[in-house]
Amino acid sequence: MGTRKPIKIVIVGGGCASVAAAFELTRPQHKGLYEVTIYQMGWRLGGKGSSGRGPAGRIEEHGLHVWLGFYDNAFQLLRQCYEERNAGSKKPGKNWDELFMPEPYIAVAGNSASGGWINWASHFPPAPGLPGDPLDMINPFALQHYFGRTVALLRTLLLGLDTFHPASSKAADPDQLYDEIGGDSDLIGARVARLLRSGVLASAAVVVEALALVEAAIKSISVIRENAILKLVEAIAAAIREQFERLVATDDRIRYQWEIVDLILANLVGAIRFRLLTDPNGLDAINHFDHRQWLRHNGASERAINSPFTRILYDLTLAYEDGDPERPSIAAGTALRGTLRLLFCYRGSPLWKMRAGMGDVVFAPFYEVLRRRGVAFKFFHRLRNVRLADRKELAPGEKQYVDALEFDVQAETLEGREYKPLVTVRGMQCWPSEPDYRQLKGGARFRREKRDFESHWDQRRTATLELRVTRDFDFVVLGVGIGALPHVCSEIIASNSRWRAMVERVKTVATQAFQIWLNADLQELGWELPPVTLTSFVKPFDTWADMGHLVPAEAWHGNPPRTVAYFCNVLADPPREPGAFDIDYPSRRREEVRLNAIGFLNRDIQHLWPAAEHPSGGFYWEFLVDPEAAGKAKRTATSALFDTQFWTANVNPSDRYSLSLPSRLEYRISPLDNTYDNLTIAGDWTDCSLNLGCVESAVMSGRLAAHALSHCPALEDIIGYDHP
Repeated sequence: MGTRKPIKIVIVGGGCASVAAAFELTRPQHKGLYEVTIYQMGWRLGGKGSSGRGPAGRIEEHGLHVWLGFYDNAFQLLRQCYEERNAGSKKPGKNWDELFMPEPYIAVAGNSASGGWINWASHFPPAPGLPGDPLDMINPFALQHYFGRTVALLRTLLLGLDTFHPASSKAADPDQLYDEIGGDSDLIGARVARLLRSGVLASAAVVVEALALVEAAIKSISVIRENAILKLVEAIAAAIREQFERLVATDDRIRYQWEIVDLILANLVGAIRFRLLTDPNGLDAINHFDHRQWLRHNGASERAINSPFTRILYDLTLAYEDGDPERPSIAAGTALRGTLRLLFCYRGSPLWKMRAGMGDVVFAPFYEVLRRRGVAFKFFHRLRNVRLADRKELAPGEKQYVDALEFDVQAETLEGREYKPLVTVRGMQCWPSEPDYRQLKGGARFRREKRDFESHWDQRRTATLELRVTRDFDFVVLGVGIGALPHVCSEIIASNSRWRAMVERVKTVATQAFQIWLNADLQELGWELPPVTLTSFVKPFDTWADMGHLVPAEAWHGNPPRTVAYFCNVLADPPREPGAFDIDYPSRRREEVRLNAIGFLNRDIQHLWPAAEHPSGGFYWEFLVDPEAAGKAKRTATSALFDTQFWTANVNPSDRYSLSLPSRLEYRISPLDNTYDNLTIAGDWTDCSLNLGCVESAVMSGRLAAHALSHCPALEDIIGYDHP
């Protein structure tokens, strides 16, 4: 017998989804069945998760990258990657848990009753296990489980408030109630009727008893009348609101606590009112609502709707259509799914910060393992066109398929050698912030010409390449961002109404970010809370993360910075799209971000860091650390010193963040779609269940793409794929 011919798979793009697909397709269990080649624009992997090393080995990120504690698919694959890398190395590197640190604090900034800003940090207790551990429940994603815990959380919050005093110190036990009623709808109805006869539930003790009954009833939701529970929940909400509304006007602490309670009540009322616990569509049944619209519809106060605890969802998901801060928008069901997963499914900590750049911690290990498995990487290849087979040449009943992939070759290596993309910083394999021109033909000229290999608008090339079906590939995984599809899939979009609708309706947003290195720590800057990730602050940079823990991973000489701060937000789209060859467009947007950052530091940062305000007004520029200042004469610190820091405008089509807008999610196409015989798609913009712009969605999508081609992994092994 002859040797089995491998199936050739081309993956276009090097972000999380593409890398996840490659990792699944090259598992040892496939015994080399799939021959995978990744074609990547520019010199590095990462997509929206890319990072590089700049002067002084500084970590320079695409934006703020923090992993959430429920990213089970992403952590699972990364942990397996580290295990394989270290097992096959003579000099094993660090384990994954040495390169992630738990971040238990999430902070918001809001307006104080007395004027100005007030910062509020919440500490999340450690949860059992670590992200990526096997699930210890048969189905932790059941809505009965979520909303039962939601009611329990509400009871805990109320009992912990100084202003809420039940007459009895002994709270009703939901488990005992559940044992008593045993799913008996008549008993539940009788209990509900008795409580409703109590009038407005003015007694705190009666409210607590009522919540215990609701928690028990949710476990039996399939056998009781939801209308009865809805009446009780609405009565509870009215009673609690009456107690608190008069107390919140002047006390910031009580107001913040009440806003959280108010939002929980609105979501609970909505879950019962819209029968989400029994609807076969689950949370997707309310995706035609915007999240704020949903809260308002279910009785939330305008104070809570406009509170930082609502804004946090919009800010962390960059949910501003066209980058306009006046147009916040996110589908209610998707927002609620993400919230429930974060609150009740995190393992260890709600947030996990990396101890180096995401490129270093995530994409360098995946690159090393995939390369060891035999994956070929073709850097400096820009996809130009996905060409379909001529319909006239299709046999009767034959599906349409991709006939060719057309690329621009941005650069070629000397003597056709394999491009080696990584550099070593502090013993760690990293991606540089610019290519290694020494490996490229004409590299010195490319440097002089300031070629931007990652710019959509820099279309200079050295050659072209055409890959043909059967000769060069059998299947294609298209892992570029959805913003790039109109530029590379014109034939598909013109001939396929579903693809056309997806491209038109699944929108993206540009983002902006900057990083500053400071010679003062947070306490010296005037920050009084623990190191945090904070959001809901003022535009144009509403999110800030303290990243001082990264300094030891950089390569500073002499006196290193005392801390590092990352800021990010959306970036508004211009009135008119730039032309296809407007090569200066990215630099103009970067200048816009630079001015935004300088203005923000001069005008707004003192609300977070009071000591960062210069006595004469504006930012205290002396705090910034110039990575190339060693040996130079000390210069007067002005805003010009900001030019030594790092900032970015993420405006390339594939760099734009995927939005989850109301009434748009149904237009997403799944990687499992088989419209084209040899094409699947991968990215956080696809229909992958979670459907949020995040690492976890991208990894889930990549795993689905691998399943579409190989039937592995099994769908039930993709954690949360069947989430209601």
